[in-house]
Amino acid sequence: MNEIEPTITAYFEAINGERYDRAAALFAPGAELIAPGIEPLSEPAEIESYFAAALRPYPEHRDEVTRTILAGRTATVEIHFRGALASGQALEFDAVDVFDCDEEGRIVRLSTWYDSHAVRARLRRALAAGEAAG
Repeated sequence: MNEIEPTITAYFEAINGERYDRAAALFAPGAELIAPGIEPLSEPAEIESYFAAALRPYPEHRDEVTRTILAGRTATVEIHFRGALASGQALEFDAVDVFDCDEEGRIVRLSTWYDSHAVRARLRRALAAGEAAG
């Protein structure tokens, strides 16, 4: 087993379990989180707040890991996101997370990649459908 696999597993368990404090605790001091639409974050409280805000619209959500490629202390993880808004409207999309970890397995850099324009368009449609149904 690669030394970073437990970190990747713990990260997705924390995200899927809405334990954003646990996800943020996996980052090394001075680490960097890079995601579409935000300035890079490095403070644990900022990282925790980002996860909470990004997933707030989805009372139901799950990041399903579909493929992991390990190269030393770097992992590229393909994800299929499935979520549902409070209205019950579903939203799905694919993403890629690239984790760089230190020798202790802590995350030193995480970059998240997805088509933010397509996701926003799907979110707008789901919100409109939920309003029309409500």
